[in-house]
Amino acid sequence: MLKELTAILLIGLLAWAYQASHPPPPCTCGSPGCPPVTAPRIKLRDGRHLAYKEHGVSKQMAKYKIIYIHGLDNCMHGEAIASRTSPEVIEELGMYVVSFDRPGYGESDPDPKRTAKSFALDVEEFADQLGLGSKFYVIGFSMGGQLVWDCLKYIPHR
Repeated sequence: MLKELTAILLIGLLAWAYQASHPPPPCTCGSPGCPPVTAPRIKLRDGRHLAYKEHGVSKQMAKYKIIYIHGLDNCMHGEAIASRTSPEVIEELGMYVVSFDRPGYGESDPDPKRTAKSFALDVEEFADQLGLGSKFYVIGFSMGGQLVWDCLKYIPHR
């Protein structure tokens, strides 16, 4: 009887471990049964979407165009530069700041094939689709700082 009980517990433990190691597929925002899309999004050439939020002066009036990359446990609504700086200072400096949900965060679609280079190219395409011009600044907070290095490595000309 003890051997049978041990075998049943072992099989149950193995089944639990298997389920824990294989998470469910991601739930893409806007899909049936998933959260709705509430932010503007751009569609990348591979079909994925990146959700974003704009801060500061308009792109056309901006002296400084900044892309803010959030950290590990944050999203586009996190404490961006523009939300922590007074509107008068932002206007005086002519800052336009856009924050976006990194792939797989918030309302942005996941990128299962993501690499350091593919993220930097996503940032470049994001800037192009928003019309930020040939040069822009990239600022990262916490783990977002690591991704800034990827941008410096793969798109230094921007």
